[in-house]
Amino acid sequence: MQVQVDVDAGGRYAFTPSLKWDPHVEAYFSHAYGASHFSRISSALTRPSSYSSLRVNTLKTSTHLVHTKLLQLLLHQHQHQHPPLISQNPALPDVLYVWGTGPHHPSYHPHPRPAVPLKEIIVSRKCAEAVLRGAQIYVPGVMACSAHVEKGDKVAVSVAIEKPTHTGGWTLGITRGTVLHGTPSDIRYEDRHGLYIGEGVAFMSRTGIFRAKEGIAVEMTNRVYHLPSFNDVLEGEIFLQNLPSIVTARVLDPQPGEKILDMCAAPGGKTTAIAILMKDKGEVIALDRSHNKVMDILKLADEMEIKCIKAYKLDALKSVNTSITDENEVKSEEQSVIVDEECLDLTNLQKDEKGRYLSKAVMRKRMRQMRNGPGKNNSKGGKVANSKGFAPNSFDRVLLDAPCSALGLRPRLFAAEETVDSLRRHGTYQRRMFDRAVQLVRPGGVIVYSTCTINPGENEALVRYALDTYGFLTLAPQSPKIGGPGIVGSYRIDETHTEEWLKESEAELVQRFDPVSDMDTIGFFIAKFMVGMKREA
Repeated sequence: MQVQVDVDAGGRYAFTPSLKWDPHVEAYFSHAYGASHFSRISSALTRPSSYSSLRVNTLKTSTHLVHTKLLQLLLHQHQHQHPPLISQNPALPDVLYVWGTGPHHPSYHPHPRPAVPLKEIIVSRKCAEAVLRGAQIYVPGVMACSAHVEKGDKVAVSVAIEKPTHTGGWTLGITRGTVLHGTPSDIRYEDRHGLYIGEGVAFMSRTGIFRAKEGIAVEMTNRVYHLPSFNDVLEGEIFLQNLPSIVTARVLDPQPGEKILDMCAAPGGKTTAIAILMKDKGEVIALDRSHNKVMDILKLADEMEIKCIKAYKLDALKSVNTSITDENEVKSEEQSVIVDEECLDLTNLQKDEKGRYLSKAVMRKRMRQMRNGPGKNNSKGGKVANSKGFAPNSFDRVLLDAPCSALGLRPRLFAAEETVDSLRRHGTYQRRMFDRAVQLVRPGGVIVYSTCTINPGENEALVRYALDTYGFLTLAPQSPKIGGPGIVGSYRIDETHTEEWLKESEAELVQRFDPVSDMDTIGFFIAKFMVGMKREA
């Protein structure tokens, strides 16, 4: 039986997402922003920014030279079309904006025989968010696929969004490898209404997609948003970074010769920006608790030919050590070795310390440990330094770009996993980290606090906590000042707790980046504190 395909551009094969929130979280945000404004924020979060911001590594090149190179590359890539526009902002001389286009309305083109549905794939929500930013579809992101898809076939791409479970959690509810038949009986058929993100060409057959572990599964040819890709483009000369993150490093205002701490540094974008602003003179300490992420920071610094960055594997909550005399004491080096199994002498792996032969399972475990390095997680080849922490008052400036709910990142197609309680837990964790920052910065120094969330409980409420707890902290003016003011007021969460935000005069000293504003950025927040003579809190 053949099924007539619905090609209504405003219906099933369109991109009209609606962001769902926990009802209590929605009420909380509606109080903070106003219901109408929050509705517009929620809509803006479902689409990407209309441009990509590129920070130029001025230690290796110049903005003018990079502008020329990019223009040549884009002209070559768009020989028969208008190339993307490149622009600048005088307030940020080392930043280039490369503009995309969209939203487009990719029409659904069925099989040459109109009654035959086009072959389809369903991708995960995180995969779709990456595609909306300009990525291709990689193998792990494909959840379901029509039968008999072969390499070179045109496919329609839709996204599946998480659904609630009976236990109170969230799940995609799709077994990877599910077959789609192009009929209303397909899994999540109605749920995909309005979640069509375009068409592409299969790079693998259906069998290949679900057997391979990596690689491009589908190359997108007709997208909702067209944003240039900068993979492997001018490596070491440019860094793709959200505009508010670029502003954050400048607000810190690091000076040559100073000692700076980046408490939560991965993947290294702000760390390298700080080092470049210091002209690679001084010392930038970068922390992360993940071996692999520390390796990524070191790799980026090497790629950019930056020498003043030292990266350590250390949980920022353990970064203060009042017992050490050397404020930069290193505990040990943790190394993981890349092992060539074909050339490895297994003699020493076959017996334990008492000379008894080991089972094959234990031998395989030891092999993995040799290949992946110590610890619970597989580690990349290379070594990183562990630190015992740092003495109080060790740093001239501290950047705390805190782990957060990330509710300002875009595009975002799902937000209902956050509850009022989970948002409060984020805030509690951030206050603990901020306490460490206060201990580590010297009197007369600077702390910059930032997040990529729209949640005032992690932003304005943190500033309120800081000012009320530490009388020697004051909010400082920021430059450049591109974002808007903070949120004033308070919110009664329950009968026992009211969350306090900012006063009018304080709100003008912070920067809040609103996804609805003309800047068209992610949601972001920056606060800058001057540190006076310390005393007990």
